[in-house]
Amino acid sequence: MKLGLIIYGSLETVSGGFRYDRTLMEYLRSRGDSVEIFSLPWRNYSRHLLDNFSAGLFHSLARANLDVLIQDELNHPSLFRLNRKLKEHAAYPLVSIVHHLRSRESRPEWQNKLYSMVEREYLRSVDGFIFVSRTTSSDVRALTEREAPSVLAYPGRDSVNAAMTTDQIKMRSFQKDALRILFVGSLIQRKELHSLIMALADIPGDIWRLDVVGSLTTDRGYVSGIRQLVEKLKLFDQVSLLGILTSEELGRYYARSQLLAVPSSYEGFGMVYLEGMGFGLPSIASTAGAPHEIITHGRDGFLVRPGNVSAIADHIMELCRNREKLFHMSLNALERYQRHPTWDECTAKIADFLESMVN
Repeated sequence: MKLGLIIYGSLETVSGGFRYDRTLMEYLRSRGDSVEIFSLPWRNYSRHLLDNFSAGLFHSLARANLDVLIQDELNHPSLFRLNRKLKEHAAYPLVSIVHHLRSRESRPEWQNKLYSMVEREYLRSVDGFIFVSRTTSSDVRALTEREAPSVLAYPGRDSVNAAMTTDQIKMRSFQKDALRILFVGSLIQRKELHSLIMALADIPGDIWRLDVVGSLTTDRGYVSGIRQLVEKLKLFDQVSLLGILTSEELGRYYARSQLLAVPSSYEGFGMVYLEGMGFGLPSIASTAGAPHEIITHGRDGFLVRPGNVSAIADHIMELCRNREKLFHMSLNALERYQRHPTWDECTAKIADFLESMVN
């Protein structure tokens, strides 16, 4: 097949969504398909809307020799009107990879109403969908009120080199040191690092340590606020902001940590929870979005309402005090990980779907 992919910026961007897109493209190329990347510049939302009127972008896409044009749904503000015109001139189908809907994120209702208008028009302009979770599938159907060809392909479990044994997990769980908590993700408002830190401030500082992995430059304003919060709460000895790590370095932090805590206000899937499970880490995640498709509350992690600081604190304190429970939840997390599909299974499923869209 001859495929195109529209993204913002670089396919090497560090995030779960870009990893999904990148892994899919690598698989398609490995089986002999050609892939052409169409990269649009990162700008603010209003300037992305202007891409719909770009003659250069339209002609570049309309003239492309493709069997399918794949679009990351993140690019919807640049394409919601352009797609209509494109379908009048191009013979190939448009397929959208939907990681999560912008209009489902936590923000004032009036803003999400405006975002949903643009997002709805975009989603109605494509011919098929690749969904990363049942939640995103349900969200799209509810917003568009239409059925379209689609495939559900969960991100694969083998993103990192996890090789934890039961004995290693047991030894780690019953260590008498402070509970080692790990946060991995973009340092942005939606990931709720501030809620995690406020929860930890309610717990004696000698029984926990928090390592934070994620870019310190994506949202400098938010990171500045996090630094100020840590200083205000006098937690600088317990909280470490590590920035971006290599895969090998991140693997070491996963292996030595005992709890993963990323209480996002919304996740379309949450690849980080799956990664943590590969190292036998139970997670604290949100009830909003798709984490419930990975995590069973009380068995291999905890699900809390967005911003529920007291609930986060209660669950962390519970595992600090009850290392037996931590051990069993860690084993359950590893078992859940082992039942999850691999990346090869995920990408092969998508390739079959793309071929069905061509034929």
